[in-house]
Amino acid sequence: MTETGDEIRNREHHEKMARRKEARDKIMATKTEECGLIIVHTGRGKGKTSAAMGMALRCVGHGLKVGIVQFVKGGWATGERRAFEQFKDLVTFKAMGEGFTWETQDRARDIAAAKAALDAAAAMIRDPVYRMVILDELNIALRYDYLPVDAVLRLLDEKPSATHVVITGRNAPNELLERAHLVTEMTLVKHPFASGVKAQPGVEF
Repeated sequence: MTETGDEIRNREHHEKMARRKEARDKIMATKTEECGLIIVHTGRGKGKTSAAMGMALRCVGHGLKVGIVQFVKGGWATGERRAFEQFKDLVTFKAMGEGFTWETQDRARDIAAAKAALDAAAAMIRDPVYRMVILDELNIALRYDYLPVDAVLRLLDEKPSATHVVITGRNAPNELLERAHLVTEMTLVKHPFASGVKAQPGVEF
């Protein structure tokens, strides 16, 4: 019996996917190591913090403890902050920033806030009870020289072997990119702010 056009396409698709699965299974068989990762979300595009918060939610789903330190956002009533309040046994959430530098207009105050946030982050990173620690917008503090990059690198050297550290913010320094296991750069293609649309609940915060 002659195959129809759809039958040929279906068979070819099945054969192609079978070959792909075989190749993929061989690759996966070599990936056996588990370790705590240093993860950096950077770039001009939107989604750096959102991606980090999604990872925090994954940890919560697995019953793993998460620490979150925000280096810029402070008094903002963000959706993620409210949501994680329902998981206080698994999530420690510290919003320790005082707003963007153009809002405070006080460099000494910004440096003090950044140092306090790093101290809080250090306590979480050194504590093996936390499986993931998120340092939200740390890269902004590094960019403005509120914190030395070397201090952050030394702290990363101290983390327990199973702890994941996620760092977000534009303009991640090269030293941090080199140290990281995983780097994602968010690329700005289009943003509603350019068309006069303000930040909105559920999208930006």
